[in-house]
Amino acid sequence: MSESPVTSSKDRIDHIAISVNDVKSAVEWYTSKFNCHIKYQDETWAYLGFDNINLALVIPGQHPSHLAFIREDAEEYGTLKTHRDGTKSCYLADPAGNSIEIMAPYEDRD
Repeated sequence: MSESPVTSSKDRIDHIAISVNDVKSAVEWYTSKFNCHIKYQDETWAYLGFDNINLALVIPGQHPSHLAFIREDAEEYGTLKTHRDGTKSCYLADPAGNSIEIMAPYEDRD
């Protein structure tokens, strides 16, 4: 008996954002220890590309540490804000108070 192929309907995690005190030194550390590339970097945040996920390095107080999901229906979670990198999203909190970003689909910025 053959099994029918499974079509994935799971949501995609786009990135995880973690707080760092110094973006430049954090980028240097991650890129020297792991095989990734810099997609974006300035003094307040950086975006690193890995094979299976992106990692955002953010300054505490400027941007919350969070987990970001891509959803076709992102606007149903709240008013979407356009960010400096062109992505659109809104934030909400899970029951434990963790910050969750809901992003509209976008063209990947490799």
